Amino acid sequence: MKNTVFTAVFATILAATPLFSASLPTTLTDEQRLANKIRHELVTLPFYGVFDQMSYSLSGRKVTLNGQVTRPVLASSAANVVKRIPGVEEVVNNIEVLPLSPNDDRLRIAVYRTVFSQASLGRYTLGAIPPVRIIVKNGDVTLSGVVMNEMDRNMAGLFANQVAGVFSVTNHLTVEK
Repeated sequence: MKNTVFTAVFATILAATPLFSASLPTTLTDEQRLANKIRHELVTLPFYGVFDQMSYSLSGRKVTLNGQVTRPVLASSAANVVKRIPGVEEVVNNIEVLPLSPNDDRLRIAVYRTVFSQASLGRYTLGAIPPVRIIVKNGDVTLSGVVMNEMDRNMAGLFANQVAGVFSVTNHLTVEK
């Protein structure tokens, strides 16, 4: 009988816990909510892909957009969607549109194929938002983003450097902690 009562009381407590915790106030500040909304709007832009890199900084209600993109419409779209977010008063658009170059386009695809065709690096192509970015400007390649370990970081840089026509590779990949 004691076990049945104990089990019933324990089950009631467990069942009520989600209801209680749902009524607790959230600990996100207004600035954190605004930052989350800005990030969401940027990563869900159409045409934002593995060859583009955007970031932002938030100072009060002023948003500064940075990065490099392959399409001019992406830079203007980023500024436009951030301007429409409630709470944003000013947007400074410092996003650089990379030069149109058939050679850079060829290098982007070649680096992508070379790096991500490796068995250990192919997992970074999965998902809606790829964690690794490949930026090519005038034959120079910059890798940015997050990888799971130091070996993946080093291998990505090594394989990108083996692509014919690449002048230099800057590896800004960080290791996930």
